[in-house]
Amino acid sequence: MRPTVGVVDDDVSIQRALRRLLRSADFSVETFGSAEEVLSSAHIRTISCLVLDIHLGGLSGFDVQERLADTRPPIPVIFITAHDTALTRERARRAGAVDYLRKPFDENALIGAIHRALART
Repeated sequence: MRPTVGVVDDDVSIQRALRRLLRSADFSVETFGSAEEVLSSAHIRTISCLVLDIHLGGLSGFDVQERLADTRPPIPVIFITAHDTALTRERARRAGAVDYLRKPFDENALIGAIHRALART
């Protein structure tokens, strides 16, 4: 069975692009447009890894990660952002992120980060 990668981004074009990329890399993909959508999803227990935008409308990617921190097994997170700052990088590191990627990021960097995340599970 293929691992399922969850993509949380409020930009529909990013969701579509990442869905195509990850499917071409042989992952199953679930996309979500908001923090609230992923947190209320019945599919959350099937997700092996989250690619999570930090800046979402409403709750942030950090809020999502904090709320999912107690799931068993924990869901590894790769944070993505177009608003890179030293503070967000440090917060992502302290949150235990597998990786932190600045948009636009290299496709191979994302695929590599997902493989590292899946190796943790």
